[in-house]
Amino acid sequence: MPHKVSLSRLKLTDFRNYAGLSLPLDGRHVVLTGQNGAGKTNLMEAVSFLSPGRGLRRAAYGDVPRAGSEGGFSVFATLEGMSGEVDIGTGTEGGEDGQSRKLRLNGTPARTVDELLDHLRVVWLTPAMDGLFTGPSADRRRFLDRLVLSLDPEHGRRAADFEKAMRGRNRLLSEHRADPVWLTALEKQMAELGIAMAHARHELVGLLSGLVEAARDDGPFPSATMRLSGFLDGEWHRPAYEIEDIYLGMLRDGRYRDAAAGRTLDGPHRADLLIRHREKDMEAERCSTGEQKALLVGLILAHAGLVAGMTGHAPVLLLDEIAAHLDEGRRAALFDRVDSLGGQAFMTGTDRAMFDALGERAQFLTVSNGGILP
Repeated sequence: MPHKVSLSRLKLTDFRNYAGLSLPLDGRHVVLTGQNGAGKTNLMEAVSFLSPGRGLRRAAYGDVPRAGSEGGFSVFATLEGMSGEVDIGTGTEGGEDGQSRKLRLNGTPARTVDELLDHLRVVWLTPAMDGLFTGPSADRRRFLDRLVLSLDPEHGRRAADFEKAMRGRNRLLSEHRADPVWLTALEKQMAELGIAMAHARHELVGLLSGLVEAARDDGPFPSATMRLSGFLDGEWHRPAYEIEDIYLGMLRDGRYRDAAAGRTLDGPHRADLLIRHREKDMEAERCSTGEQKALLVGLILAHAGLVAGMTGHAPVLLLDEIAAHLDEGRRAALFDRVDSLGGQAFMTGTDRAMFDALGERAQFLTVSNGGILP
């Protein structure tokens, strides 16, 4: 059984519609109910800022502070984490520094927000993700990279460095008289980082596929088959150094084409995650809206189980409006699956009755106008 990671306190200052909030939690799952616009998702977003990145809305930091506030925002949490109890403080200070986020762990400044991954992993599912299967491939890559980051803390840094090197290459190619030594150096960097990124994605897809296959007859959610396509298809049986050389050759041979296009046309930034409904043997994008939702829920739960198994600590789950499109039986099965993961989950909805099957396993809170009702 994985160790439980749970929040015991959440404090917000000038975060979205919360001027100030201090919320004691008892380690159980947390159900947030209330009318639309009350601030339920804002609370979930605050918890998502306990992971690297821009949270579950991918918001610019300057858009997060409460309207009318003069400074930035802050999120403070006390939790029993992967390295023991820890106080986490993060946020922005406003002014010129309002676009960057600071992190303090037990009152001490952290070097980067990536240090959050030493204490907890946060996995989320929001209504905005419902169009994952029918939307652009960039959304699926972003989704996949978020899953990879939960297991490989270095993945985000590699992806950022790859993008930086690619922008440098694109800029040089646009000048038409680029320094060949500098260009080659950037392409070597892209090859090393790009293959490492793609390999991490393939590894995650393989692990997740194995877990989904093992659990395909266990529960009410359909299982998914997954594969990556669009970058070096058919070459991943080779050693990494050979694949790097192949990609390096593609970049070198494609300079004139990429210069004409104004962008790099080959790389992990062009890959796509292809998903099928296993039982129906049908592409996910052709499934009904309800089937797509069930597929996505199954994938998120499988990934949460994978994180728990590989790190020894269950992730914190954020499930926004999770019960709205599920029937009573599937809701009860979902809550049992969430509980069996061994971690703490935050769930939102407008109707408290939809969460009755959780019983005493959850702490129920009513959200209203940026506050918690008694």
